[in-house]
This record gives sequence, structure tokens and C-alpha cells, in this order.
Amino acid sequence: MDIRRGSRLFHVGLRAVGVDGMRQVLTFAIRIVVSLALLYLALRGVNFVAIHSRLSQVNLGWIFVAIPVAVFQVFLGALRWKEISVLCEAPLTDLQAFRYNMIGAFFNQTLPSSIGGDAVRLWLINRTGAGWRAATYSILTDRAVGLIALALIIAASLPWSYGMIGDPHGRLALVFVAFAALAGGLGFLLLGYLPWAWLKSWWPTKHVYACSVIANRVIFSARSGPKIACVSLLIHVLAVIIAWCAVRSIEAPADFGQIFLLTPPIMLITMMPISIAGWGVREATMMVAFGYAGLAQADGTVVSILFGAVYFIVGALGGLVWIFSAEKARGGAMEVAHAAKN
Repeated sequence: MDIRRGSRLFHVGLRAVGVDGMRQVLTFAIRIVVSLALLYLALRGVNFVAIHSRLSQVNLGWIFVAIPVAVFQVFLGALRWKEISVLCEAPLTDLQAFRYNMIGAFFNQTLPSSIGGDAVRLWLINRTGAGWRAATYSILTDRAVGLIALALIIAASLPWSYGMIGDPHGRLALVFVAFAALAGGLGFLLLGYLPWAWLKSWWPTKHVYACSVIANRVIFSARSGPKIACVSLLIHVLAVIIAWCAVRSIEAPADFGQIFLLTPPIMLITMMPISIAGWGVREATMMVAFGYAGLAQADGTVVSILFGAVYFIVGALGGLVWIFSAEKARGGAMEVAHAAKN
């Protein structure tokens, strides 16, 4: 009898939570497990004495330099997003785009991967009256343009990065990442030029096709193209500078050229939405990359931790922007949380 009563209570609980709620909880739990597992794999072979020694000698001055660089990176991202949003018929002011990007940076740190931040940005721009489709197109196109710029940097630097890595497996992985990223970016742009009618009408492809058309207009426009290209490339260069600040803070024996070649592929891999804010993925990737480049793997792990800490601090600043924002004051906190989880 107790068993039956317990079973009934269990099923009532499932109905109360709902299938969607259970799915969200399960997805979040999986991402936490993945993050912890990757952190374990990244750290299990590392000399913790060396890591502790490095962390205890961190020059915080370099971290304080990296924080405004990261904020400026968010601002440049806002300028690019504003330009794209106009073509998507979801216009934003400079201040709106910057505020929304800062709020997105906060939710990137508190929800699974960067998808949470993008979902919140989508919700915020929709609240301006732009509509869900225009808001979604602006964010997807902005992400795509950023990934294309990153792919171009990785491909253009391949002759130097290939020569820097002596391990054949590392070289093969680097070439695969470079060409996969470049093929994906060029394939996305090519999609907008294909004449097939079904691309515009079939539900799985019509929205990707529309974003491709917008991306082509943004990139190859004589008015916006040069500005978008410069801003997009500079955003990724700033990520290298942040990593360089982390390197200098522990006085790791790595020069700027090495960090410039290593950081873009690491950032590309970290974008995979399988962990919380890239934790675990970034540490494992940077540790391996440092090893392939002949640098100390422990240094790569510490640099990754400090790199993540900089973005965590910027996310905390974004949290302050969210706390004092008009959108939260109007009671949008629960709606944002729901949008981010979905």
C-alpha cells in the first residue's frame, strides 16, 4: 500500500513539474556534469603544487588591465549587433545594444553556455517591439558573422600555427578545426546565393537562409562591410589580449605571437554548448594546446582559469546592469529566466 501511495505521489510530482521542466533540469544537470568531468580530465594530470604556486603569485595588475579590455570587447560586439539589427528590422541604439550585451554576458556565466545569454538578448530586443523573428535573426546573424571572422583568423594564421606545433596529432587537429570552421562559414554565406525555391519555403532551412542573406548584405555592403569586418576581427584580437594579460600575470614563458596563434582555435572549441560558460572545455583545450606548442600544461590551465575569471567579473558587472535595468524593474526577471532556459 505504501509503495502504491509512493508511486502515485511520484507521478503527481512529475505532472506538477511538467515534462518541459524535467527536460530543462536534466539538460542543466548534464551540462554541470560535463563541465565537472572536463575539469577533472584537464586537471588530473596537472601538478597542483605548480598551479598553486602560479596562482599565489598572480600579478593582479594584469587582471585589472584585462577587465576593461573585456568590457570594451562587449561594447564592440554591441556596435556590430546594432549594425546587423538595423538590417533585421530590429533597430537598437548604441546604449541599448551595449546594455543588452552586458546583461547577456551575465546570463552567459549563470546559465549553460552562451545560449542562455543569447536567449536573454532575444527576449530583451523583442520587448522593444521588434518581434520574435526580427530579434532572432539579428542574434543568429550576429553570431554567424562573429564565427566567420574567427574562422578567417584561424585559417589565415594556419601556416604559422602549424609550424609552431610539433606533435602530428596536434597538427591534424588544428588543420581539421581550421578547415571545418572555414567550410562552415563559407557554406553558410553560400546558402544565401543558392536559387532553390525550397530553401525559402521549407521550415528547417528558410530561417537559416534568411540569416545567410542578411549576413551577406552586412559583410559585402560597401557601407557596413568594412566596419563590420574591422570590428569583428578586433573583437577576437581583444580575446587574445585578455589571454596575454593572463599569461603576463603569472609570467609564463610564452610570447604574444604564440598566444595569438593558440587563442582563436581554443575560443572556437570553447563555443561548443556542452558546458557552463565554457568551463572545463576551455581548460582542457588550453592545457592540450599549450602542451602541443611546447609550453607548460600547468601554465595553460592557470591561464585558462584566469581568462575565465576575467569574463566572470565582466558577467558580474552585467548582473549589476540587469539588477538596475528598467526591464527587471517591470517584473521581467521570471520571463528572462524562462527564456534563457528554453
